[in-house]
Amino acid sequence: MGEATDSSAADQSRKSALIKQMAYDCGFDLAGLAPAITPAGYHHFLEWLNQGYAGEMSYLERRKDAYQHPEHVMSSVRSVLMLTLNYRTEEPPPVTGTEARVSRYAWGTTDYHKVIRKKLKQLSRRIREAFPDCETRGVVDTAPLLERDFAQLAGLGWIGKNTLLLNKSEGSWFFLAGLLLSDELDYDEPHHASHCGTCTRCLDACPTDAFVEGGVLDARKCISYLTIELRDQPIPQELRPGLEDWAFGCDVCQDVCPWNRKTPLSREIAFQPVETYAPLDACELLTLDETEYQDRFRSTPMSRSGRAGLLRNAAIVLGNRGDVSAVPVLKKVLSDAEPLIRGAAAWALGRLGNAEIQTFLEEQLSVELEPSVRQELQQAITEMETRSK
Repeated sequence: MGEATDSSAADQSRKSALIKQMAYDCGFDLAGLAPAITPAGYHHFLEWLNQGYAGEMSYLERRKDAYQHPEHVMSSVRSVLMLTLNYRTEEPPPVTGTEARVSRYAWGTTDYHKVIRKKLKQLSRRIREAFPDCETRGVVDTAPLLERDFAQLAGLGWIGKNTLLLNKSEGSWFFLAGLLLSDELDYDEPHHASHCGTCTRCLDACPTDAFVEGGVLDARKCISYLTIELRDQPIPQELRPGLEDWAFGCDVCQDVCPWNRKTPLSREIAFQPVETYAPLDACELLTLDETEYQDRFRSTPMSRSGRAGLLRNAAIVLGNRGDVSAVPVLKKVLSDAEPLIRGAAAWALGRLGNAEIQTFLEEQLSVELEPSVRQELQQAITEMETRSK
């Protein structure tokens, strides 16, 4: 009996090692195994939702019960294989003039979901070929799985004060993915320790003061949330200056992290920077109609914000940059069909304003019918009048 048990344990250990090796062979950078359980961070997630920190991301509230256990994603799950894929690349040129910054993960030509799903399908196929009775399901941040918690449980790192998973050798410049498995396996040692120490650089550097405390993010103030998830309504005026020159996402809390100083570069061709995406020409962006926007961004992460959201962001960046060469294009988009874009352009022109611009805004106010845009125009005019006194 003892020999049979030892043999079974050895087989399970070999199987676990082989599955992780398959993950590396498919191009993933880190791989770790965790049991399918209710993660320790689940109650923190519920409290975060209760505090309203998720903002308009109502899908999180709707699916909150499903995050309790991976069985809600795959009923037969026994193990969770957590994986990382590095997306750090060489730095693009710094922004100048009317250019806008884009979060590093969106510098490439292809949406990372597509890249990772392809690798997960390849990995799943190899596992089923080796172990026909093993059921699998791949997850790339769209299913209700607390990926960071399971990654920590699988020994891949710790959750930093910036709420991101950190790894000593990989930093935080990576995507997380999971593969749910129906077989029980040998699990990696959880990463219990935090290596942030007394460092608060990420908390101190946040332009919009979005961190309530270390490890707690109020998404309603986060630039990534504001520029991507809050895509169908105006960004609160008091937060717009904090966006600085970010048109899509934000990397500040990662850029300042000491653990990201010497991380390796990504081997993935699809993540390499494209000149027209990193940085973006905010003025040129405002000239795109819906067809042109789709042609350029359909296959990229920047498709998520939609044309109205991305052009709204570009207008805000131009207002923050203070370059008067943007005035003509901002004037032109005040006739755009999208109220969201018109409102942001009015705000930006108010920031760049002089007497001639004020007169133009007053003329626009006389013909504008949309209440939200009229409010933006009136406020811009009022602030210009106040500054001129």
